[in-house]
Amino acid sequence: MTSQQRQDLIAKVNQIEGLSIEERSALLGLLRSHKKYGLVWEDKPEDVEERLRDQIPVLTEVKERAIISDNPDAPNHILIEGDNLEALTTLAFTHAGKIDVIYIDPPYNTGNKDFVYNDSYVDSEDSYRHSKWLSFMAKRLRIAKKLLSDRGVIFISIDENEVGPLRLLGDEIFLSNNFVGQWNWFKSATPPALSKKVKRTIEYVLCWQVSTNEDKFRGVQKVSKSNDPFTKPQNTFKVLTFPPNSITCAITNGIIPAGTYGTDKFPNELLDDIIVVNGKNSNIVRFNNRFIWVQSTLDENIRQGLYIELSKKGVLSYKRGQYSREVPPNLIDEKVGVDTTENAGRMLLEIFNNQKLFDYPKPVSLIKYLINFIDCSNLKILDFFAGSGTTLHAVMQLNEKGGNRQCILVTNNENGICENVTYERNKRVVNGYTKPNGEYVEGLHANNLRYYRTRLIDRSRSPQNLRQLVALSTDMLCIKEDLYSEMNEFVGQQTLQNVFRYFEKGDKRMMVIYNEEAVPEIVKLIEKCDLPCGQHIKVYVFSPSEDPWAGEFDSVEDKVELCALPLAILNAYKRVLPKQHPDDVFVKPESVQEEIQTDGNSIFDNTKGGEA
Repeated sequence: MTSQQRQDLIAKVNQIEGLSIEERSALLGLLRSHKKYGLVWEDKPEDVEERLRDQIPVLTEVKERAIISDNPDAPNHILIEGDNLEALTTLAFTHAGKIDVIYIDPPYNTGNKDFVYNDSYVDSEDSYRHSKWLSFMAKRLRIAKKLLSDRGVIFISIDENEVGPLRLLGDEIFLSNNFVGQWNWFKSATPPALSKKVKRTIEYVLCWQVSTNEDKFRGVQKVSKSNDPFTKPQNTFKVLTFPPNSITCAITNGIIPAGTYGTDKFPNELLDDIIVVNGKNSNIVRFNNRFIWVQSTLDENIRQGLYIELSKKGVLSYKRGQYSREVPPNLIDEKVGVDTTENAGRMLLEIFNNQKLFDYPKPVSLIKYLINFIDCSNLKILDFFAGSGTTLHAVMQLNEKGGNRQCILVTNNENGICENVTYERNKRVVNGYTKPNGEYVEGLHANNLRYYRTRLIDRSRSPQNLRQLVALSTDMLCIKEDLYSEMNEFVGQQTLQNVFRYFEKGDKRMMVIYNEEAVPEIVKLIEKCDLPCGQHIKVYVFSPSEDPWAGEFDSVEDKVELCALPLAILNAYKRVLPKQHPDDVFVKPESVQEEIQTDGNSIFDNTKGGEA
């Protein structure tokens, strides 16, 4: 249809009688729509998304499952049991813009009972099979993007069932120019013989970055078995000066006279006699050739232990003391130190004493290899399809060789997977375990693991709901600030669960004020608090608005960083949650006055302790 034909038809639709406003609007919308290049699918409603129209999630710690190291510098790893859409929503408050690496291994949608949508398996005969998978993934990837830092990257494992749609979906969400690449992982030397056409030995890992940058991925370190040439035929001639004892010569002692050596094709002009003592040049010597380096590059490499050799024919070559790690090739196999799924399965059997609790786990070496692409040992890593917990196992192994990486795992507890597999596996990895053959594997003790569950509360903004959200927010605030050490008192005043709580470790301090009537007295306590220069207390305080009672804290403004609850949480959630139903409106708490007023008595004298 031409543009003019479309305009004529729009005019006719506007003249049709008997159409409701909604019907006319729908028809005109169809006519005015344009063809779109990319991925189009039928969005299928998801039960969890509908729940989130009426309820909002919080995280509550299962304290009896915490594994705490004696090492005060141990990183705090997080395991969240719950639907990953709910968990990602909570992370939109605690970790927006903070995650450096996301690795996920989502359902592959093979049609063979590997993908559950709204509590039902999606089989190969489902006419909406691919639309359901795309709807499922799109919701989660859009939140995941908000969690990534400015330099963040996401790796997604997938097979041929959805690799094409995933590429288009990822390009739409993360933008096509931020697509980094696709790796082929040699997953199995003995795949199931399910096809008469192709033996499937490969799975794929797709990667996007949040923003285009020049960061270089690091693969394996080159190991050179032979010397590398010093020259390239296309380079221009230049003179390089070599200091004494920098060249290993073909003779032990003597003089190599100046002259032209090498071959007719690759001549090497020696400008000075070389005085050789104990196989090394004892004097400064110069060569003229088509060198690959300038003088400053040569000098720096010599300082780093460059081995230089002069052959009998007078040809210079070199070998580095330590080669830099190369950009990773797009094939991942044993040549880069990555195992197959068979090896991963054997490791899991060893951890669980020959109990088979999980099919087709990813190998630890694969996740370590991918994370190691990033040249940083202080990363925050997220896996919201945690499965057997391989990602955390990999992170803890990486930290053993140096680093303080933190890992967040998310998985539901279908068939007890979170409790009995994800948590139990990593508990054994931290504490140590014995293999079926009697061999003991020492634990990775310098790690903390904290266990949380998602919990839903009413989303309507009644006074009671707002206070309940603040009361239940403390565990999330601890995650957000990475601060878990709770103090029983502050400046001599005992803390009270329903008034305020205080956390401190090193140079980190956090206070949560649940009862706004206590603010004047807490300010007086903060006035007495001596803080090192430049340090402050992060104060979260209940308020019906975005104002955290800032005027009340004027006298200690240099000691505090204020944040009003619960709107800080609700505003973060608003960016990722589905729209509320129309009747869910904000109701201002009647119990909160415009100014804080007390009757002159201390609130600490009138308030009993107990859970907020």
